[in-house]
Amino acid sequence: MAKTFDPFDRRSWYFGPISRQDATDLLMAERDGGVFLVRDSSSIPGDYVLCVKEDCKVCHYIINKVNEENDGTKYRIGDRYFADLPSLLSFYKLHYLDTTPLVRPATRKLEKVIAKHDFDGADPEDLPFKKNEVLTIMSKDEEQWWTARNSLGRIGAIPVPYIRPFEENSKDNATPTPNKPPSETSSQTSENLTPRRTCLEPNKDTYARVKQARVPNAYDDTALKLQVGDIIRVTKINISGQWEGELVMEGGKGGRKGHFPFTHVELIDYDPLTSSPNPTIQVPD
Repeated sequence: MAKTFDPFDRRSWYFGPISRQDATDLLMAERDGGVFLVRDSSSIPGDYVLCVKEDCKVCHYIINKVNEENDGTKYRIGDRYFADLPSLLSFYKLHYLDTTPLVRPATRKLEKVIAKHDFDGADPEDLPFKKNEVLTIMSKDEEQWWTARNSLGRIGAIPVPYIRPFEENSKDNATPTPNKPPSETSSQTSENLTPRRTCLEPNKDTYARVKQARVPNAYDDTALKLQVGDIIRVTKINISGQWEGELVMEGGKGGRKGHFPFTHVELIDYDPLTSSPNPTIQVPD
């Protein structure tokens, strides 16, 4: 088989924080030897693992990220050092690891999601979408931010709390709202995997209902006390999972403001002050 993959096409071979078992299962489903992927190390934050199908097994090679005082960052695999990951992959495209060189990246499983809410985007690398729009996941770069592609081929970053898995032929799937064609100057997502921002400003009038009671630490006067059924107007969605908001009192008046864990609430797709309740939308744990 011709070795034609592009070592500089990070999106083709970088699979992000998938587990060792998931990587093994994915590669064992491939027919050819030399099929590979790069994933994050689960035991050493910041390091990577090169996973390769060799013969009838999958080998996992640790790639250490080494900061040299004079030479900057290097990537070490075994006793060899490389300036970056594409250089490492280029070398093993021509040289054997154990029983095979690298032939091609693993085939990604097509994963689709559907939007629970509108997302207008705040940064050039964001991918705006409308409620019920179906998107294809390209990579899961961060816990709260993934890279996705819309039906027009535009690629960008999307917030995980705004989406849920898309199931074919499900009655819960509404007709997707088409997005506007991207302009010629629209930017695609950056491949820098460091956190892009600390928070996301939610759409106006974003509400959540408390599904799990919580009594905060008595010394934390910035945390909200939560009771099941409370309604919160969400004002900030932090990447850390600690959201910010304001309790809604009777008559629609604003109550105490503070932060709370997003796992204790579920977003609701209506304004509780002006609309009748509809089925709620579950925030993923």
